Amino acid sequence: MRTSWWKSVIVWQFADFTRGGQVVLQDDRHQAARPRNVAIIGAGAAGASSAYHLAQYAAAVGIPVNITIFERNDYVGGRTTTVNAYNSSEHPIELGGSIFIEKNRILFEAAKAFNLTTSSASLSSRSSDIPGAALGIWDGEQFVVTQNNEGSWWDTAKLLYKYGLAPIRTLRLMRATTEKFFQMYDAPIFPFISLTQAASDVGLLAVTSATGEQFLRESNIGRFFAREIIQASTRVNYAQNLDHIHALETMVCMAVEGAMAVEGGNWQIFDRMIEESKATLLLNTPVKALDHDASSGTYTLHAGSDSNQNFSTLILAHPFQYSSLSPLPATIHTPAEIDYVTLHVTLFTSPRLLSPLFFGLAPDKPAPHAVLTTLPEGEHAPDRKTVGTPGFYSVSLLRQVTSPTTGASEFAYKIFSPAPPTPAFIARLLGVQLTASGELKPEDVTWLYRKEWQSYPYEVPRRQFEMISLGEGAWYTAGIESFVSTMETSALMGKNVARLVVDQWIAEGKGMRGHHEV
Repeated sequence: MRTSWWKSVIVWQFADFTRGGQVVLQDDRHQAARPRNVAIIGAGAAGASSAYHLAQYAAAVGIPVNITIFERNDYVGGRTTTVNAYNSSEHPIELGGSIFIEKNRILFEAAKAFNLTTSSASLSSRSSDIPGAALGIWDGEQFVVTQNNEGSWWDTAKLLYKYGLAPIRTLRLMRATTEKFFQMYDAPIFPFISLTQAASDVGLLAVTSATGEQFLRESNIGRFFAREIIQASTRVNYAQNLDHIHALETMVCMAVEGAMAVEGGNWQIFDRMIEESKATLLLNTPVKALDHDASSGTYTLHAGSDSNQNFSTLILAHPFQYSSLSPLPATIHTPAEIDYVTLHVTLFTSPRLLSPLFFGLAPDKPAPHAVLTTLPEGEHAPDRKTVGTPGFYSVSLLRQVTSPTTGASEFAYKIFSPAPPTPAFIARLLGVQLTASGELKPEDVTWLYRKEWQSYPYEVPRRQFEMISLGEGAWYTAGIESFVSTMETSALMGKNVARLVVDQWIAEGKGMRGHHEV
């Protein structure tokens, strides 16, 4: 998931269904075809993209389709959602996936097609009259880097002075890696039935099988730049250090140009995808059990005593281990469980700026607006869950807001941490005192919201990725999250599965000969 303004997601190529081939024209047989009934479990990025692209691909070849989306939550978007500061719809704040970039073609093109308004998520989007640097990287003892403008790591002269050629080498390495990645969006790679094979075909298994630290060291990226800059990015993006995160996700973290967000929330992209697909959306509807009749190929979904429904195609569009479907029928493959990060996101508003004393600064030296963290020199992460000396991953001043109660200007903040920040921690962060009972004073923290996410997998090095086809007519999207976990990649896998489904229908002649279809 993309969970902060700093989040970056990789470039994807939007491929038309008919690119490079002939358009399949409808004939009278298509008119006689009965609709294919498709169930999608999950209305997040992958599920919405599956529905959207499946409807497009099926329409392009004249196959009628009925799509039903089952979503256990009361909203669309999965880990891409907003909450309202002060419980006011005038102040939505991204709780999950927060940004995408123009080169994220699926999201960018969808936002444009749906006439959704986007705004910059760069450092300069914060008010320039707030004192302090735009960004600082803190190792728990000192700020190793501060940045005063919206320039990227690649065009800041003082970083080149401090780190030599490391920023330039990293830029080149990131571009070379992502160029391999881009191939997964076009023929002959797309659509891919095996993520492992696709990664091998484009030369990325060597990248996913190495740690970020190993990959950078072998690419002659200086260790200071790796620790102070790149590791700060892997921590804010994925709550993981370079000793444990794989190198492909490390490179994804460094693709940071052109960050943007949909005004009012990125979830609107996925809401509109579902709307455009004409799917039936069932919110607050967890699927409790699943049966498969191998003789007919029918899947029966049990979502309530009176809501059993039959489908010929099933798309499981969220991590299997967080569903209620275990055990799956013996006729289909059960995805392996993978360990997800438990991330605590804390949003709050306050009239106070971050305290310089918390970060060891002089009282008259303002703290940066956004603070990313890394480990101090000589400290290593003994395991993948290590947060280290700083104690948190990031804290960001998101923007100025106006209190609906007082009309006064305040600041909205977001903290990423491995555990819920205590009142004492937040008080020290703001330089204020607690009440006698140990609570935050309402005049210091005027609104507070906490959320615990299973946000993304621990992106450990690997050479094998989960199957996409689980069995006859059953498909799985979440395997891509251990490859790259972003809104865009989930949307890509949804699109990939949609194409595979329709290609299979075409190959089998199903839906095009007027015979009975479930």
